[in-house]
Amino acid sequence: MSQRQLFLDHLAQTTHFPLMLEIEKAEGIYMYSPDGKRYIDLISGIGVSNLGHRHPDVIKAIKEQVDKYMHLMVYGEFIQSPQVKLAQALSSTLPESLNACYLVNSGSEAVEGALKLAKRYTGRHELISCIDAYHGSTQGSLSVCGNEGFKQAYRPLLPGIRHIRFGDFEDLQQINEQTAAVIIETIQGEAGVRLAPKEYFQVLRERCYQTETLLIMDEIQAGFGRTGRFWAFEHYGIIPDILVSAKGMGGGMPIGAFIASSEIMGVLRENPMLGHISTFGGHPVSAAASLATLQTIQKNKLFKTAEHKAGLFKKYLNHPKIREIRHKGLMMAVAFDSFETLKPIIDRAIELGVLTDWFLYCDNAMRIAPPLIITDEEVEESCKIILQAIKDVA
Repeated sequence: MSQRQLFLDHLAQTTHFPLMLEIEKAEGIYMYSPDGKRYIDLISGIGVSNLGHRHPDVIKAIKEQVDKYMHLMVYGEFIQSPQVKLAQALSSTLPESLNACYLVNSGSEAVEGALKLAKRYTGRHELISCIDAYHGSTQGSLSVCGNEGFKQAYRPLLPGIRHIRFGDFEDLQQINEQTAAVIIETIQGEAGVRLAPKEYFQVLRERCYQTETLLIMDEIQAGFGRTGRFWAFEHYGIIPDILVSAKGMGGGMPIGAFIASSEIMGVLRENPMLGHISTFGGHPVSAAASLATLQTIQKNKLFKTAEHKAGLFKKYLNHPKIREIRHKGLMMAVAFDSFETLKPIIDRAIELGVLTDWFLYCDNAMRIAPPLIITDEEVEESCKIILQAIKDVA
């Protein structure tokens, strides 16, 4: 039987129209089918491959760690060098108050841990998130997502959740002394790259201080250099109480983290002891890959070129059918008038060798989030193909 048929027969399907691209190998910004067709990956596996596919520094770290050991014991029990080095390196990129890392396997898990930590530390149960927020698909993370269409089939979810409008100053008054935490994306991803002004985040931060509410910032998509700073919250002159990371953190390997102060994180030690548990969190191979990713991004200052390359996308993607381009660094949304206009363009671009997609809550906008290593020439080539796709469809 063909790989295609085995895929359909034995892997769980979540849409009636999967892309069905068969990829045999990938390197840099490119993916290759078994017949040798090349695709430019403009979405980085949905914000994962910030260093591109199979970056040599990441591959080297993985191979070296595999030769030493893989899984030993549940997270937090043994002193494992990859975990320790990664935690220290993460802390070195952050303000002094964010010095304790809990390593997990994914973004959803990181959100789950952050929500538990906030409720445990504050003794409160109410959580506030934003309309059209996306924080994951497990039941806790889904509870704080802000799009009812993705949630209604799974209710009842966590109680005590309220949603506010992203960027709306007036709604910040809903944060009160019963609120355990506000969880917010620094830049809303699945809403189609929505931005809020610096002043909004500063007022949010002050309101959380006033009510002794913890501020959780979700940088699962925006972190690790994507927006022009290593962490996106650096753009806004604030410091969260808990930071959530994943996706681009692993260099292609599965990993996530929630990060807080030692004081806040310390509540997981008692009442109950082992207040959060993960068998595979901080897997040594993933931790080694993550450390190499962090060091490579920092050493080469890859985040510093994100805004320049975004500017090139905006320059080249000049067409009457494009209504707007929203972005922070290389986290971009190219808006068209409708899904009916966009979907054939995406399909044609894939046929021509460029992979893009749309956003969960914004189906009229094309996602562009290429590896940070993309060159100016590759940006130009990608844009020419997208424009050709628009022309062909039109």
